[in-house]
Amino acid sequence: MQKLLKGTVFLIISLLYAIQLNAEDAPPELGIYENLDQYIPDDLVFTNENYETINLKEAIDKPTVIALVYYECPGICSPLLEGVADVITRAKVDLGSEYQVFTISFDPDEKPKLAKDKKANYAKLVKNKDVQNGWTWFTGDSANVNNLLNSLGYKVKKEGQEFIHPAALIVLSPEGKITRYLHGTYFLPFDLKMAIIEASQGKSGPTINKVLKYCFSYDPEGKKYVINITKISGSIIIFLAIFMFLGLAFSKKSRNRKSFKSN
Repeated sequence: MQKLLKGTVFLIISLLYAIQLNAEDAPPELGIYENLDQYIPDDLVFTNENYETINLKEAIDKPTVIALVYYECPGICSPLLEGVADVITRAKVDLGSEYQVFTISFDPDEKPKLAKDKKANYAKLVKNKDVQNGWTWFTGDSANVNNLLNSLGYKVKKEGQEFIHPAALIVLSPEGKITRYLHGTYFLPFDLKMAIIEASQGKSGPTINKVLKYCFSYDPEGKKYVINITKISGSIIIFLAIFMFLGLAFSKKSRNRKSFKSN
């Protein structure tokens, strides 16, 4: 039985290793390169939805969650922002007083009017939180956008009128230090709360969940991220096969024990 268990463990480890290899399908100029414990530059200037020019570093006086999107994105930006609205509502932490959220467009062609309209739409999804003061929406010119993206390790690529980009939230300390990356478009309230607590203490935390890199692969022909159904379904099938194999093995061993006792 020990050999069986060792063999099963080996299969699972091999599968996880293969999945990790497949997770690196995006070309090197795309994706997220985590810059934990690094600080954003002091001279980043953006315009908020109220047409006010803001120094980003100076505006970060509490734990700050950054959501990088472009407002006219036809893809994962909408699920990401819906996920942000959802976790703001459900998290046991006060928006505006204990932390704030910055949604920043990395498309320099987008203007404050669009940011204002998008904020109005997504603010409706948040319940019983100070969205007006706690969730700010920004636009900026190409120089400031590029400096911010480079400091955060967030790599995008423009194709025509659209951008190829990952989905994640980036958490900063009150001093502007990068302390956590939360990947994906759905976020657990507990994960957000812990990230905010750690950021308030200036502590950085390693990223455990990198589902986005696995569920979305880069299609070099279409030059876009696509949901990789083959990998997901294949992994599920393999896991099910392993558990069925273990179930049959334990069942057979149990029957053999009963047969031996009856004899």
